[in-house]
Amino acid sequence: MSEPTFLQQFFKSSKMIGAIAPSSPYLAAKMLNHLPLKTAKIIVEIGPGGGVFTRKILAEMGENSQLLVIELNDEFHKHLEETIKHPNFHLFHDSADQIGALLKQIGAKEADLIISSLPFANFPSDLRDKVLDCIHNNLANDGIFVQFQYSLQSKKHITKRFQSVKINFTPFNIPPAFIYSCQKKK
Repeated sequence: MSEPTFLQQFFKSSKMIGAIAPSSPYLAAKMLNHLPLKTAKIIVEIGPGGGVFTRKILAEMGENSQLLVIELNDEFHKHLEETIKHPNFHLFHDSADQIGALLKQIGAKEADLIISSLPFANFPSDLRDKVLDCIHNNLANDGIFVQFQYSLQSKKHITKRFQSVKINFTPFNIPPAFIYSCQKKK
């Protein structure tokens, strides 16, 4: 997706789109390189935007892995629908608080990995809490949730739900980003 189109979507819906430009390859590497993409059976991506992470996940996931992608923005959804063709790619035009119902649609009970680009700092607190609860409730025990943010504003809300949280930083993104890597413990 072109940067002007991405920027246009930001100005149309800045509460739901948290950046003025697509995520950088550096951010994608920091978000995904430590994840067991080859062995994960069910991977969920929420808020993929133009699909920077989506394409990397599809290239690196195992042949038996399923990728469920949830995008609410009309233009981003249309772009993904038109440009990504993969037998294990399931795209939904829906809200992140519907993870459980969407997992059921592909015959899955829970996710091994959940990768999020949602701008929680822009969300009303009730929506942020609802989505974070939904992520936690639909993640398998020992599953991994990875989220990037442009500030540490969401730290207390994430650590409230996950016992194991590591935070990394990459200055090589516009804007620079914090990466939360969380594991759900039994």
